[in-house]
Amino acid sequence: MKKFSYEATDVSGKIVRGKEMAEDYQDLQQKLKERNLYCTKYRDLGANNAVDVKYRFKTKEVSFISRQLASMTSAGLSLVRALHILQEQQEKKKAKAVLLDIYEEVQKGKSFSDVLAQKPGVFPDLFVSMVAAGEASGTLDLILTRVSDHFANANKTANKVKSAMVYPIILLVLALAVVVLMFTFILPIFADMTDPADMTPLTRGMMAFSGSLTGYWYIYIIAIVGLIFLFWVGRRTPAIRLKMDELTLKIPKVGALVATIYTGRFARNMSNLYASGLQMVDCIEKSIAVLGNSYVTKKFEEVVDNIKLGESMSKAIEKTEIFEGMFTSIIYVGEESGTLDTILAKAAEYYEEEGDTAIGKLVGMLEPMMIIIMGIAIGLVLAAIFPMLYGGMLSAE
Repeated sequence: MKKFSYEATDVSGKIVRGKEMAEDYQDLQQKLKERNLYCTKYRDLGANNAVDVKYRFKTKEVSFISRQLASMTSAGLSLVRALHILQEQQEKKKAKAVLLDIYEEVQKGKSFSDVLAQKPGVFPDLFVSMVAAGEASGTLDLILTRVSDHFANANKTANKVKSAMVYPIILLVLALAVVVLMFTFILPIFADMTDPADMTPLTRGMMAFSGSLTGYWYIYIIAIVGLIFLFWVGRRTPAIRLKMDELTLKIPKVGALVATIYTGRFARNMSNLYASGLQMVDCIEKSIAVLGNSYVTKKFEEVVDNIKLGESMSKAIEKTEIFEGMFTSIIYVGEESGTLDTILAKAAEYYEEEGDTAIGKLVGMLEPMMIIIMGIAIGLVLAAIFPMLYGGMLSAE
């Protein structure tokens, strides 16, 4: 099988350029003819010219691709044909190159899921797993529709978070700007109004901080960059990240809200994977991995071990004390009635709504914090300035 670049014309005379895998020129002509294209120019690119382009599809793009593939395959088109149309419609060069490579590999006879698995990081693991389940069960179009809905909801949630974070970020920037301006421009103006010996301890402290901020500003920048770097390293150090993720779930009020968000995501992922026909253990491992919390992942290693030993899913999850009791009761009912996927889907709808509320509450907590920080900074500056102003007025009299 060789790769050819070609230039062809369609029935209306429009020039079409592209690449195609074929055994030889006659095979290329036949494949183009099947698409009502007539080859006018071609070039043999050889047999070993595989595309090696790194591209990570975003949640929105995965949802769109899943929806398009589901629509075309359910309409009767072969997967190969659907992938060809999909890559031709793609406008981004890197994404188009990846999709073209996938199309060519599937055209050679490889399964869609195997090709995706050979490109780690390009598509989410959840997408690859569900495609594999869909191919195994012969319901790829239905699975792809379910995948599209899942990633569409995930994208919707991400957009909500981004929108909700705009105002707190603006407040944070404003608070920092006010603090810097007051300590670097306003306080130094009053430095010569009073003898340092006559200043209150608070005023001397504020003046010292103002002086260090204006004279040694680079040290503060280095310190901030250093803290960010340490945080970045910490998130990539397994032991430190484990403690940080555990702390996230144990902070009063905040931990409960985060757990609610995790519950909705776990229920949705678990429902989709279990309905796709994957084994219980695989469903749990992949559903937890999507949450991105190393502490939860570690706790669920025990859940998987207990389930392998014959314990029920609801009882094993209850021992982790991560999800609330009502959710484990819902899982128990699903296990007993044999409708676990259906009940989890309904639970996902409820907890996703609760998760949206939790996100709103978490963001809402940030807004007063920014205002408090700004208020404290202004209050400290005023408390430092007033004694100097009062002293200046007395000396003027």
